Parts: sequence; structure tokens; C-alpha cells
Amino acid sequence: MIVSLAENNEDIDRLLKKGYALAIDSNHLVVRDIPYLDNNGNLQIGAIVSIVNFISQNKMGMRDHQIFFCGSHPHELNGKPIRNLGGGATSVHLASKDLVVQRSFSNKPPSGKFKDWFEKIENYITIISGPAIDKFDANPYTFRVADENTKSVFKFRDTLTSRAGIGELSAKLEEDTIAIIGLGGTGSYLLDFLVKTPVKEIKGFDGDWYHVHNAFRSPGKLNEEELGKRKTEVYNNRYQNFRDNVNIYSNYITCDSEEDLTGVTFAFVCVDSGAARGEIFDLLVKLKIPFIDLGMGLDKDTGLISGTLRTTYFPVESAQSTINKRLAPLSDIPDDVYKSNIQISELNALNACLAVIKYKQMRGFYLDDNSYFHMLFNVDGVNLVGENGKN
Repeated sequence: MIVSLAENNEDIDRLLKKGYALAIDSNHLVVRDIPYLDNNGNLQIGAIVSIVNFISQNKMGMRDHQIFFCGSHPHELNGKPIRNLGGGATSVHLASKDLVVQRSFSNKPPSGKFKDWFEKIENYITIISGPAIDKFDANPYTFRVADENTKSVFKFRDTLTSRAGIGELSAKLEEDTIAIIGLGGTGSYLLDFLVKTPVKEIKGFDGDWYHVHNAFRSPGKLNEEELGKRKTEVYNNRYQNFRDNVNIYSNYITCDSEEDLTGVTFAFVCVDSGAARGEIFDLLVKLKIPFIDLGMGLDKDTGLISGTLRTTYFPVESAQSTINKRLAPLSDIPDDVYKSNIQISELNALNACLAVIKYKQMRGFYLDDNSYFHMLFNVDGVNLVGENGKN
């Protein structure tokens, strides 16, 4: 990867040709083999790490003048810590095991910013490595080719995560295989949100067709040629250029669908049939898959739309007891001509947001002060109430 970047970035090419051991790791530029002196005057080897602002797949800019450093604070020949290196202790999640960021440094040039990567790296090398070069005749020009850790499900670099500094949190999602059962209004928004997480695989299940009304309650741009096609084809095509391992299947999940859920580690249930929900619940409990069930109860009895959004989490260890609370309807009223099926895109999206937040709380991404397993959002009062089983 670094070679292809050098072909499209003259400053990176200059760094490579000078002999720096460059690599890309988790959307950071890494420069290994950086010599410096520790507090005892001994030679140590560290690494410079800096956030990359990817302008396109092959064009890279700098976010700012700062760097991260894998190593202790560098020292002068006289044993004193090198000055003019502002910053402090910090950590950054990187994929390579040999890269452990310990601190950040800030040395702003007189002009306020570096003109390119070459100037930035050379500036920090002069400051950090100067004493080690003088004392041990060490240099960072090793021409070493390091393994690049850029394994990702995304086909574009996830610069959002690196810019926010939340790589260690996002990594907690990487081993999950997610099932989304039902790709109607709420399910389609769930799919859109989860596609942008680094989960290993997303499996979607829905046997319906994509019609005009679906476009009014789902994210994304409508392409007229999508109308009348299976949701399978529409959603597989919609996300194939963004990431790998999004697999949408044109079948419904029933009590006999064990094989369809092979490898699934978490599921979202977005169906509007109580009877179908009951079968799905039984299967997920049997397979010991934790899941979240979502529901919307909206009406316009007063002439205006009101109602609630429901998000209920069923952990493996207490799934059956949670089901027994009857928080989600598991049967249908025969010939219910009064049943409301109001779907509004912003409420579908909000319901999906609540479910994704709950899932990420369970994975240690978000803080969870209340530990709610059951949440109701009231549209009328714009408030959220929850149940955590502690009372």
C-alpha cells in the first residue's frame, strides 16, 4: 500500500527514497526505526505515528502538526529531556503488535503548519533523533519494509475513526457477525448504520420486494431501476462498493432456519408479525444468540400521530425470562382491521438508532449508566423511559 501511495504523493515518495521505514496502520502513517536517547543516555528505537487525512483512496494529507510516539521521552546528550516537544502521555489503538503509542508531541513550525509530510517527518527526526545520531552514529534510514496492518471490511479508509481517536472502541465490534431479520423501514436503517461499523459480517433476511413506499422509509438514494426488484438485490448492490461481507438473503427466518444463522453472534429482529416474532425468538434462544427486538406502535386517533418506539434487549442468560414478561407481542389478532401500520422515516431511523446504541453499549463502546434492557420512546412527550430489572 505504501508504494501505491508513494506513486501518488510526492512527499511520501521522497521519504521512502531517503530510507524511512514507512507503513500505514489503522489510517495512521507510521515511521519505524527512530533512534533516540533515554534518560540514561542509552540508545533506544521508537516509532513516529501520525493521523492521515485521506483525500481519496491514493491521495493523503496531514490533519495537523502533531505526532504520536512509541517510546519514552527522548533526551539530550546532557541527560535532560528534549524541550520543545509539547504534548503528554496518551494511547492510540493500532493493529501492529510492535507499535505501542505512549505519548504525543507537538512542535509547531514558525509558519504554523508543515507544507508536506516530508517536512513534518524531517522536523521531528531532527529533534528526536539528533542526540542519538551524534552519540551513536545511529540513523533512521533503514529502508525496512514493515508489514502493513490495514485489514478492514471497508473499501474506503475509515478516517472517521482515526480522526476521532476511537480505534480501540471500534475494535470491540470487529468479531461480530450480525443478523438483521426484516428489512422494512426500521431494518433498512439498521442495515445502513451497521454497514458503517467494522463488524465482520452483516446478514440480512427479507423475502419482500422493493417498491415505491420502501423508498419513503429507508435511507439512501432511490434509483428507479431498483423498483420491483427483491430487497436482496437492492441492498446487496447498494453497499457492495462501500464494504465487504454484507450478505442479504431473500428468505424469511422461521423456526427451521438454524443453518441461516450459522456464525451469528448478535441479531436484530424487525418484524411486524407477532407469530413470526415468536418463531424467531424461539430459534434465537435455542441457538444462544443475544438479540434486540424493535417495535413501533403509532396511531392518529387524535388526528395527529402519536405513540411509542420500543427497543428490547434479550441477553442469552435471561432471554426466556425476558420473553415471559410479554414486552413484545408474540401473536396476532385475527382479522384485525383496525391494526395501524404507520411508518415514518424519522421514527424508523430513531428506533434503529436506539437499538444500535444499545448494542454498542453491550459491546463496551458506549457508556451505560442505566443498563436498560427495555426502552420506550414516547413520541408525544419526546421522552425515554426504561426498565433495568433492578427495582
